Amino acid sequence: MNLLDEFSWRGLLHDSTEGLGEALASSSVTVYAGFDPTASSLHVGSLLPIMALARLQRCGHSPIAVVGGGTGLIGDPSGKASERALLDALPELDRRYSLHADQIAINVAGIRGQLERFLDFAVAPNAARLVDNAEWLTRLNAMEFLREVGKYFTVNYMLAKDSVKRRLASEEGVSYTEFSYLLLQAYDFLVLHDRFHCTVQLGGSDQWGNITAGCDLIRRLRSSRVYGLVTPLVTSATGTKFGKTESGAVWLDPARTSPFRFYQFWLNVDDADVVRYLKFFTFLDQETVTAVEQSVAAAPEQRAAQRLLAREVTTLVHGADAVTRAEHASSVLFGEGIATLPVEDALAVFEDAPSTELAASLFAGEGMAIVDLLARVRLAASKSEARRLVQAGGVYVNNRRAADVAARVDKDASIGGRVFVLRRGQRQMHLVKLVDVEGASGE
Repeated sequence: MNLLDEFSWRGLLHDSTEGLGEALASSSVTVYAGFDPTASSLHVGSLLPIMALARLQRCGHSPIAVVGGGTGLIGDPSGKASERALLDALPELDRRYSLHADQIAINVAGIRGQLERFLDFAVAPNAARLVDNAEWLTRLNAMEFLREVGKYFTVNYMLAKDSVKRRLASEEGVSYTEFSYLLLQAYDFLVLHDRFHCTVQLGGSDQWGNITAGCDLIRRLRSSRVYGLVTPLVTSATGTKFGKTESGAVWLDPARTSPFRFYQFWLNVDDADVVRYLKFFTFLDQETVTAVEQSVAAAPEQRAAQRLLAREVTTLVHGADAVTRAEHASSVLFGEGIATLPVEDALAVFEDAPSTELAASLFAGEGMAIVDLLARVRLAASKSEARRLVQAGGVYVNNRRAADVAARVDKDASIGGRVFVLRRGQRQMHLVKLVDVEGASGE
């Protein structure tokens, strides 16, 4: 199977320029994809281009990851209904910059660390590179840019691009700033072609117009043939945007999205999406994926495909140890073994549960009466209601039933000396966090 066939069976080949298959098959090429550097972490929406670059590198090609420190200041109109607000420049910086140079460096370092889990930046001859297009775009002279780049694009050509046409049809229209984005991305391709002999640009299907503009510019200025490859935009079976949850984006940084939450995101994928996502986001071969697809059809209730997907992607992003911890946390979610969880995992498992901070001193010695605790955190409306709940067997502390209305909760029973998980009935959770500072709730 050649590389384009590999992309095709995985559903990754939305479109490509003529001759790409032959170019990939005949020699090692250099290929680039762009990433937004406005945060120190990428999110799961970035995984598709990352995986595509990784597949290309595994086949002997050289990947370049371009962080858009320059183009990020403008904003791409592709797929956007309205223009995003530009960030204000900080006073200590040149007005051309809208992010502090130190913050950009932090963001780039964070992104590189995440890319290093997929791309090899060390081994020649096809080692990956990470570059920031602010290096050349923020030094462009306006007159030079208009003469050397702008003259090769007619307004008619630019108006014909889908990203521009859609915005022109909207009430807001498109500003000259965003209208010029296509030229800047085309110039990126030219610079990378000149510096690294980059001949392939990779992006989502909404980037097709920008990518072909770069191909045209290089053909005109360098008489060279270069290529474009676009992958589909990922959505769920219900048509919702991939990677968005009620609590926001799913990040690759464990400090932003815990490995447990990350694992759960993939574990909760719909049956209609899971096989497609196995093709997109794992390195599993066709035979394995086909077997999994058959198991989904035969016994979807077992959710074996979701567990495999969660395990594979979490291993790629966070490592095997994170998978072990996430699976252990999932298995004890409603079991008495919850007390064995590390504190960080317990906090991650119940990240979305309501919580109350109480002074640790309240739980010293004999601790606090369970009835008082339930009323204090408002898991019961009153102490009398708390007594009735305990007597009915509907109250749990760290998943152990509290059967005695006279029972007390002390610090020794907490998870790691810092957390209690209270549960009323089957689903109503409340996290009690013990703190060592005065002024905590109830003291």
